[in-house]
Amino acid sequence: MIWTQEHEELRRLTRAVINKHVNPFVDEWEAEGIFPAHKVMKAFADAGLLGIGKSPDDGGMGLDLSYEIAFAEELGTISTMGICSAIGVQTNMCTPALANHGSDRLKVEFLRPTIAGDLVGCIGVSEAGAGSDVASLKTTARKDGGDYIINGSKMWITNGIQGDWICLLVNTGTENAPHKNKSLIVVPLDTPGVSVGKKLDKVGYRSSDTALLFFDDVRIPQANRIGEEGRGFIYQMEQFQEERLFVVARSWRMLDIAISETVDYLRQRIAFGKPLLDNQVIYFKIAEMQTRIEGVRSLLYRALEVHLDGQDVTKLASMAKYMIGRMSMEIPMELTQFWGGQAMMNDTFISRVHREARQTAVGGGANEVMLQVIAKQMGIFPKS
Repeated sequence: MIWTQEHEELRRLTRAVINKHVNPFVDEWEAEGIFPAHKVMKAFADAGLLGIGKSPDDGGMGLDLSYEIAFAEELGTISTMGICSAIGVQTNMCTPALANHGSDRLKVEFLRPTIAGDLVGCIGVSEAGAGSDVASLKTTARKDGGDYIINGSKMWITNGIQGDWICLLVNTGTENAPHKNKSLIVVPLDTPGVSVGKKLDKVGYRSSDTALLFFDDVRIPQANRIGEEGRGFIYQMEQFQEERLFVVARSWRMLDIAISETVDYLRQRIAFGKPLLDNQVIYFKIAEMQTRIEGVRSLLYRALEVHLDGQDVTKLASMAKYMIGRMSMEIPMELTQFWGGQAMMNDTFISRVHREARQTAVGGGANEVMLQVIAKQMGIFPKS
């Protein structure tokens, strides 16, 4: 992948926003258990960064995915993955289907204000019994005149406390065809019948407001449906590959920073008369970790080039997502060993990485699901 001067300028701009509006306040927001989503989104929007891949007609830049990946890599420099994920929901999870398949009215009412940072969006797919298995979700929307009546619940909804609207995946058909009976519907979160069950108490991502949402006879116009009825599963799958590449980009960057921070600490920490870094068992392990980082980064860039060439990237994106998932479980665990007692302190960066990176192996498709997708792409998955 060849990065241009335009890519580097976008990186510089993203870092400037993070260094001014985000990182100086992360510890405070982590302690409070929430960050000011509207304020932060507006800061990124004012820099033009919430619509990098969206049409200029809707307030975006109209750039290709390589610019969004460059943006995601810089988001990996945020001192908590929680805020990084919240921004990713805004840019690459709740808006792609709306941008690609939504009506002009929906774009004016929801997409453009979201790109402008005036609205905060959510994506409503996961349920308590349906995470990686999207086809098994239970939330329903039945027709009543010109409306849908929505009933059900959604779990682990990022931006769920402060969000203004949600791109909701629901069952709009009763037939036993889980891939053909779903639709995406835009639901304003101040609609009667929508309620927040509770703000979820998480091990990591403390400053990212994550909620359990309930929908009790929520009446929404059918005109709020995105695209065709029954195509919601397809629309959701369309954006999963780009979402997974986004996750890989932000996650390798955070792991890379964690390694660098650890190296700096090991140079300064003297034990038995010499820096800890001088121990072969340590610098060999650090070298191995850095090699793994470069490997997944190269796979990410190869997948990106294939995507930009208009080819199917499902296999490569799934491989990259699986690799970063494994690394996000293993590398932080190994690094904390080198920090000794400091790794047990909540106010150290490495302890936060240890808590937060683990989620990479789950969100956006669990490791096991990625292996299943890869096996299908290889033609070795057993036929039912």
